[in-house]
Amino acid sequence: MDIDVKNLHPLEVRLLRHVGLNEAISAERLVAELDYKVGQCNQAFSWLSAKGYLVEKSRTKGIFYELTDLGREQSEKGTPAQRIFTFIKAEGPHTLPEIASALQLEKSEVGSAFGQLSKAGYAAMNAENKAQASADQLEGEFIVTADLLKRGCEGELEERLLSAEETSAMAKISKKRGASGSPFKVVEREEIIYALTETGAEAKQAVIAANITGEELGSVTSEMLSSGSWKQASFRPYGINAPTSRLIPGRHNPYGNYLQWVKDKLCSLGFEEFDGPLVENEFWNGDALFMPQFHSARDIHDVYYVKNPVHCKTIEEPWLSQVAATHENGWKTGSRGWRYSFDHEFTRRQVLRSQGTVLSAHQLTKAKVPGKYFGVARCFRYDQVDATHGADFYQTEGIVLGEDVNLKTLLGLLKMFAEEIAGAEEVKYVPGYFPFTEPSIEVHIKHPVLGWFELGGSGIFRPEVTKALGIDVPVLAWGLGIDRMALMHLGLNDLRELFTPNIESVRTRRGN
Repeated sequence: MDIDVKNLHPLEVRLLRHVGLNEAISAERLVAELDYKVGQCNQAFSWLSAKGYLVEKSRTKGIFYELTDLGREQSEKGTPAQRIFTFIKAEGPHTLPEIASALQLEKSEVGSAFGQLSKAGYAAMNAENKAQASADQLEGEFIVTADLLKRGCEGELEERLLSAEETSAMAKISKKRGASGSPFKVVEREEIIYALTETGAEAKQAVIAANITGEELGSVTSEMLSSGSWKQASFRPYGINAPTSRLIPGRHNPYGNYLQWVKDKLCSLGFEEFDGPLVENEFWNGDALFMPQFHSARDIHDVYYVKNPVHCKTIEEPWLSQVAATHENGWKTGSRGWRYSFDHEFTRRQVLRSQGTVLSAHQLTKAKVPGKYFGVARCFRYDQVDATHGADFYQTEGIVLGEDVNLKTLLGLLKMFAEEIAGAEEVKYVPGYFPFTEPSIEVHIKHPVLGWFELGGSGIFRPEVTKALGIDVPVLAWGLGIDRMALMHLGLNDLRELFTPNIESVRTRRGN
């Protein structure tokens, strides 16, 4: 059989020379024996399989748990639940803010951890609204969690080797996306075993016969010319018949065109556009939306904190005082509030905007009644990038104010976004939870390749949000992932294609 071995890549050549006909070939083996990177292994496997030199023999999926920096810290100091229990056992009853200050924990961490202790019967609130211990020592899942953290320091943990009790505990302390705020990161790994085919064995012999080692050089450097070492070097052949790269003149970006089209459409429907800064503070990003400072509700936003300056100088009045009072006792909203002491230092902490709803909060302070407003906001949350998630993304955010607006009005707006703007044919509405709306609704659409995914959230703002910001009529609100709408509208299967420099492939999907 005539095999052209001169055009093999060095990664392919070294692999062929290294393995035998009946040997198992895996990425793990090549990393250990040939010092390949994982990406180089995948390239070599792909190229050789396409040529018929390798064949896949088996494929095994596994789930592993890697300890994060937070997990290492908790392994040394103890989990928030352990530290809180130890503290109130030794120091007696304390309020949650006092515990947060003494242990240097975030108020949201203390609230979440105390909730776990209370639910399990190890702690409770006394008549003075102070946390106190209800048992002599921690047992059960708390001990299992501590053991998992200790073992995690020694290396990653494999799910199939965990007991049922350990698996249950791990599910509560691990995340696949946004794992920086979780002790463990979930890693899904697939091990594929390859083997040489008969044709691959022939290619190996041809490589050896041609004395090709895979160490041949692909270019000449100035140092080689100066020293004359190029005379003794062995070089890879150049493919002079290979096609040149295409030169493409400037074009409009399809995603930029889509965003402008959405804005034009909403303006034609009578909406006014609003905007705001990328850097916000905790007040507008969460507190003004009635998200309690100490509660685990904050955990749904893996925010980026600004290093310098850490805090803004001031918060606008009277909104600061009214929102603070609403958190503490409900102010004039008819609510009991969250019943805690509002932290005026925490509320000034600077963050990158994590949700478009912050723009709606700002707009409420100056909105006309009736009124319709929208914005296209770039938001930032720590997340694992994949086909439907990004660490920064765009949301189309909007509010409708008026005496006569209701849930039926909101459903009509969501239907318009899903069908007319996203171009979805199958739509469903799912009850949801957001700290600032009641009722809360998620809208899901079905993508022809990716299947069902959430387009975004919506609802009717709670009085604790609207009245504290000067509005006393119903307010419909939504925050929808416009990146995901663009997937449907432009006929794409991956969010990352929206931001590729090769926009020609995106343009041709819908004839842009």
